[in-house]
Amino acid sequence: MFHPVSFFIGLRYLRGRSGDRFSRFVSYMSTAGITIGVLALVTVLSVMNGFEDQLKARILGVMPQAVISGPDGHLTRTPQPPAFITDMPHMDMAVPVTRGEAVLQSASSLAAGMLVGVDPNEFEPVRYYVNRGELDTLTPGSYRVLLGQGLANQLGVAVGDKVRLMVTSASQYTPLGRIPSQRNFEVAGFYNTGSDVDNLLMLTNIEDAGRLLRLKKGQITGWRLFVDDPFVVSELAKQPLPDNMVWSDWREQRGELFQAVKMEKNMMGLMLGLIIGVAAFNIISALIMVVMEKQAEVAILKTQGMTSRQVLLVFMVQGASSGVVGAIIGGLLGTVLAMNLNSVLSVTGGSLIMAGGRLPVVIEPLQILIVIAGAILLSLLATVFPSYRAASVRPAEALRYE
Repeated sequence: MFHPVSFFIGLRYLRGRSGDRFSRFVSYMSTAGITIGVLALVTVLSVMNGFEDQLKARILGVMPQAVISGPDGHLTRTPQPPAFITDMPHMDMAVPVTRGEAVLQSASSLAAGMLVGVDPNEFEPVRYYVNRGELDTLTPGSYRVLLGQGLANQLGVAVGDKVRLMVTSASQYTPLGRIPSQRNFEVAGFYNTGSDVDNLLMLTNIEDAGRLLRLKKGQITGWRLFVDDPFVVSELAKQPLPDNMVWSDWREQRGELFQAVKMEKNMMGLMLGLIIGVAAFNIISALIMVVMEKQAEVAILKTQGMTSRQVLLVFMVQGASSGVVGAIIGGLLGTVLAMNLNSVLSVTGGSLIMAGGRLPVVIEPLQILIVIAGAILLSLLATVFPSYRAASVRPAEALRYE
């Protein structure tokens, strides 16, 4: 079968002669370094993707992702959301919501959080995390509140206990001075998302929340938007809104958290990418040794008619082969390890450290292809200088003392 001469000679040099043990050892170490680097990078990025998705589901899936309100902080509730909301891209649904910052007082403690008034007949993601009580018991006029497990533990309350809700934004003047709007609520149940949202959100009926916030009958804070990806709110926030409507989203309260996660993910990728970089430098050193050793052979090839470009390709094929083999093997092994990471941890006893928990793993094929392609590209770049040195060999000088 026909092979291009540069490709054929490059692969022949890759196998080397029996006497080239040191050069082959350095070449094998370069391949192993790239394999380990790609394997580690694919595995760690898959775990970081899992953590990011878990945070999105447990935090951004529960708290309001975005809210559109009026210029004065409230709107009149209508049977259906306005047309400009339903026509927005990435939109799943919109439900009415009444919310405000509140202080919760029990017999033994005090805590602050966000009061969210919901309609039990509408979609509410907290419903799937309720472990005691029912969301449907939040009926109008019942003045019941659903608390996160962390907030309930902080306040030391149980289902059926009375707590006092105070809203400073709806304070009123009395002969004793200005006091916040407040009322006793009954604890209707608890929810547990496994995140810090459990220490923040308190849910009650949308009408009861409106009365506590001193809104007029039929008024709401705004429309709560559910989008297919919470990260698209930065794109949606740039769209103009009619009638001086006001946009707010989760970035105001949780933006720093996800920026920290993104930065940590990038730093982990950079640190593990340095492993691939070190392996690429090994390719340079191994290829320089091969070029110095084979100067006479290069000179003979040139005297037989091989061009400098063909010589350049010979050594690029030889050096890049280490990167191609290492990147592909590392990508495959990294994918297999990421898919079975929890099983490996359970066998090695790693799950004991996490108290029996499981690492969230999300494998993104495009991300793996980018890592493999980046490793191959880095290997190609590492071959440029040694290959150029080989191509610039002058046959007369190389064969002068042969």
